[in-house]
Amino acid sequence: MKKTVIAELTQAELQKRESELRDELFRLRFQHHTKQLSSPIKLRTTRRELARVATRLREIELGIQG
Repeated sequence: MKKTVIAELTQAELQKRESELRDELFRLRFQHHTKQLSSPIKLRTTRRELARVATRLREIELGIQG
C-alpha cells in the first residue's frame, strides 16, 4: 500500500488495517519458522506496510499533517 493511499484513510480504517497486518505478520512468521512460507519477501513487505500504517496513526495522534 502506497503512502498516498494510507494518507487518505481515516483513523478507524488505519486501526483496522494495523490489526489485520499484525495478524498477517504473525501467520507469516509462523509459516517461516515451520518452513512453509513460499515467499520470504511477503514477510518484509508486510512489516514495512505495518510500519507505514503505524507511522500514519502516530502522525494523526500528534496532529502532524502528512
